[in-house]
Amino acid sequence: MDESGTVEGDREGAAQVFMALPEQSRDGSGVFRECLDEVARVTGLSVVPRADPCTEAQWGHAVRGALREAFRRGETFPEGSFDALLRAAVHDPDPSFDRWFVEAALNSFGRLAVCSALLDYLRTGSDPERAGAARAWYWAGLPLQRPESPTAAESEALGAVARDWNEACLRTFVGNEDVDVRRCILPGLRLGPSAFPAELQDLVAEALAIGRAHPDEYIRHRVEIQSRC
Repeated sequence: MDESGTVEGDREGAAQVFMALPEQSRDGSGVFRECLDEVARVTGLSVVPRADPCTEAQWGHAVRGALREAFRRGETFPEGSFDALLRAAVHDPDPSFDRWFVEAALNSFGRLAVCSALLDYLRTGSDPERAGAARAWYWAGLPLQRPESPTAAESEALGAVARDWNEACLRTFVGNEDVDVRRCILPGLRLGPSAFPAELQDLVAEALAIGRAHPDEYIRHRVEIQSRC
C-alpha cells in the first residue's frame, strides 16, 4: 500500500484506488527543524542549502539530499546518530521523504533496531510521534544496501517485533481518537477476517465500527476497502 495513493486488487481481483494520505492537521515544523539541525550535527554531513538563510523546506531537502548521497556512496553513520535519524524520520511531515532518514538508520544500525525504536514511538510517544512512527514504518522493509543473513535468533526477534507492531497498531487505532494517528496507522493495518488471531477479533470488530462511522472521509474510505483485503 502506498501512502500517496495506490491501486491494489481486492479478493475478487477488482482494482481498488486508495485516497492519498491527507496533510497533517497540526504544524510540527519547529520540531522538525530541530531534528534536521541535530541530524546534520551528529552525522557530520556537509550540508549546503541552496539559499542562505533558507526556509525549513529548503533545509529539509538539503539534509535529506546529503543523506541520500551518503547512502549512494555506501556510507554508514556512528552510533550516536541513531536517535537523531529516527527522531527526524518520525517528525518529518512528508510521508515520502522520511524514507531517507529511515534508510540511513536501517543501513547503519540494522532492521531490528529501527523497527524496535519505531514500536517504542508508537507505544509511548506523543500523538505526532505515533503518527510519524506509522508513516516511517512503511519504509522499514526496504532492502539493505549490504544484505546480511540474519541468525535464527535475530529472525525470531524481528518477527516478534512485527507481531507486536501489528497488535499495537490495532490497539492504538481503537484507543486513540487523534485523527492524524488513525489516518497514518490505517495504510499498514490489515482488517480482514484472517489478519489477527481469535483473541483480537473483538478489537478488529471495534476498529471496523469506528472506521465505518468516522466523520473523516479518508478513514471511512480506507477502512471499507481494507476490511475486504
